[in-house]
Parts: sequence; C-alpha cells; structure tokens
Amino acid sequence: MKEEVSSAITYALSRGFQIHPDAFKILEKIDVKELQGIIKQVVREKAKQNMFLINQSDLKMFVELGLDEIIEERHVILFDPTKKVTSAEGIDGFTRLFSDRYSKLLKIMMVRSQSKKLTPIANVTDGKLGDETFISGLLMDRKIDRDVTKLVIDDPTGSIEVLVFNKELQEVANSLLMDQFLMAYIVSGKNGGFVTKELLVPDIPEHIANRSKTETYAVLISDLHVGSKYFMEKEFSEFVSWLSSPDPIAQKVRFLLICGDIVDGVGIFPNQDKELLLMDIDEQMARAAHLLDKIPKHIKVFIIPGNHDPGRRALPQPAIPEKHNMNLWNRENFFMLGNPSVIELNGVKILMFHGQSLDDVVGTTPGLSYAQPARAMRALLRTRHLSPIYGKRTPIAPELEDFMVINDVPDIYHSGHIHVVDLDMYKGTLIVNSGAWQTQTPYQASVGINPTPGIAVIVNLSTMKVFTRDFTENSD
Repeated sequence: MKEEVSSAITYALSRGFQIHPDAFKILEKIDVKELQGIIKQVVREKAKQNMFLINQSDLKMFVELGLDEIIEERHVILFDPTKKVTSAEGIDGFTRLFSDRYSKLLKIMMVRSQSKKLTPIANVTDGKLGDETFISGLLMDRKIDRDVTKLVIDDPTGSIEVLVFNKELQEVANSLLMDQFLMAYIVSGKNGGFVTKELLVPDIPEHIANRSKTETYAVLISDLHVGSKYFMEKEFSEFVSWLSSPDPIAQKVRFLLICGDIVDGVGIFPNQDKELLLMDIDEQMARAAHLLDKIPKHIKVFIIPGNHDPGRRALPQPAIPEKHNMNLWNRENFFMLGNPSVIELNGVKILMFHGQSLDDVVGTTPGLSYAQPARAMRALLRTRHLSPIYGKRTPIAPELEDFMVINDVPDIYHSGHIHVVDLDMYKGTLIVNSGAWQTQTPYQASVGINPTPGIAVIVNLSTMKVFTRDFTENSD
C-alpha cells in the first residue's frame, strides 16, 4: 500500500472512523497530492452527521470529477465602472448626468412603435398638439389628489404637467419612481390642461435566459460586515469549509459572487463604535481577507463594494481601493469590481448591484417593504435604472455618464443591502437578494427589519434552478 494511502487511512482511524473494503480501491485512484485533504473533508462532513463509516460512494465522486467530468468555468467582465468614474462638479455635472440618463433610456424606448409619434415637450406647450401625441421625459414631480394624479415630466426642451383621471392608470402613475424615465400619450382636456391616456416605462422584455453548457454552480452572498459584533464568523467559516467539502453540489461550485459590505466600516452611522469589534478599517479588511483566503483556489470570487466598505460611497462606486485590500487584489482567483458591475459566467449574464437605492424605492412606493426586497428590485428593472431617485438617502455622483442605466437585460440580477433573502423571476430574469452574514442589529430592530442571515443562495447555471443552504445553528 502506498505511503500516502496508509497515512490517510491512519488519519481516519484515529478519528474513530472505519473504512469499508470497497473504498480502498477508490483511495488508490485518487491523486496522492489531494488524498490527505480529501480524507479530512470526508471525515469532517460525516462527523457532523454522526456517521463513522467511509464507503465507496463517499470517495467515488472525487475520481469521477477528476477523470470523467469537465466543468465549464468561463468568465467575462462586461462592465466595471472602476476606471470610468470621472465626476463632474455642481449643477453642470448633474445636468450632464440627467441628460445622459434621458438619452440612454430614450434609445431603449425607441424600439416601441409609439416612439415614432414622440413630440418634444416644448412643441406641446407651444400649442402644437397632434391627434396622437406622445411625450417622454423624467418624472420630476407627482401630486396625488383623490380624483386625479398630477405628473410633471421634463425633457431637454422643457417641462409639462399632465393629469391622470383613469383609475387603473392612476395605479400605474402612483407606482412610478421619482426621476425615472417614462413615455405618455396625452390629449387636450375639455377644461384645459393635458390628460394622460397611456403611460409606458422602459421595462425589460420577455426573454429566455442564457444557460451554462455544463452543470456549474454559482453561489451568491452579500453583507458580511466583518468587524461588527454581529458578524456571524462561525457560520461564515462553516460556509467556506463547505465549499471545500465532498458535498456533490460544493464540488461543482466554480463562482462566488459577493455583493458588497464586506466589512462594517468605521463612522458609517452615529455611535457605530459601540457595535464594532475591530475599530480600524484596515484591521477589518485584513480579517475579511484572512477568512476569504480559505476559499478553494478553483473558485473564482467576484467582489463589489457596498455603502459600508472603504472608498467612495456615492454611486457608482469604484472597486474597494487597493490600499485597503492588498491581500484581495493580488490573488489570481479574486476579481475586485465596482458597484454596479456586469459579468458573464459560462454565458450567463449577471448584474451585480449592492442595492443602496432599495431604501428609497421601499420608502417611496406604496405596497413595498423590506420583507420582500425582490419586489423593489423588480421595480428597478421596470425603470431600467438602478438608482433613479435623486435627493433621498442614496448619494449619487454627478458623473458625465449615467452608469446606473440597465442597458443590457441580465439573466440574473443580484443585490444585497436589505439583509433578507428573497427570490423572484421576472420576464426571464432571475432576481436574487442574497441576505447577510450579520445578525439583527439594534437599528434593524428599531425599524422592524428581520434579517435572514447565514444563508447561501446557490444557482445551477445550466438550469437556472435555485436553492439555499442555511449555515445557522437552527437550520434544518
């Protein structure tokens, strides 16, 4: 018997395990360089199940994966704002930003047949109203009375107030997000003014999502908040250990997407120091790097920043500055990206956005709540913009170009920030809010947010089927 095999068997026996005779044939087929690590993984997983017999099936997958199955693991970074952000200043900067937003979203709407009937708002206010007049612009104001909703729409030529009387159309008007793009069919009112007959938003089209050619899994997580007293280090460490385990799903994981708030940060909110274990941002990043270092090297890790991470907080955010995360930037399987970013994994297009603007969407839209963040994410897909609302809680930088427009339709739209796992499917796009690895904080308790932490969302990229794995002590 080879010395390596004998050593592996001795290790298992010393831990109270027995080895079935059929398993010996498999042991001799496993690469000797990996044998010791594989035995340790098997022992660790079976010990959790109180099962102390290692049989052929426990080891067979390692031979099959190594000899028979090729798992696709292609990636392409389609968009990363890190090197594109060039903030302008003041009113001129925001004028450029909103002009670019209007132009990009108008281009998306030009595929609609109604776009052929578009008229500049200045023509309408000058009295040039045709039989079928459509206008387009950004929603600047909305006033809701009992019998009428008044919308103020702005385009590069001017602004106009339109009235909505139809009850069904009022529901649409009242659900619009401020500063979003829309198109309206208007007619002259009998008593003056302009009456709206139809409202159109950019929205995403029905589509069939791309698929991986092989059964490959991507794990979607966010909001670790390393450095916080409420960070679930034990559960997160168990998750990282699972990635190296003989679990048949874990063995096919090739991608890990971390959607912001790697650390809890410093000075993010008043009296935050009372909730911190690590008071220095670089200490927090170093601890995060130490934990993430244990992720298997064959798994590609994509990381974007959130509002708690070091660096610029206004959207769009460049990647976490290299000076804060040298231990992450210089790794072959780690990719530090900005917020938002778009990546393609085995042909599957994934939009990653931390989700800061979800606070504003939930806070200003009737019927939405933190309990169902996927519904708020759906609202952003309909606007084709990740942060349309200006002047609320979400800081937006006056960029020369609006990088928050959703130009390409994603197959998967991944966000975090809300700390609640939630899933949805909308017109062929899988929506995932991936929860957190931080237990309920005093602030969350005060505003009624009940997080669902310690859960990994796992997507089969060949079928787009989703399931979750709970790493909390109370998991079933």
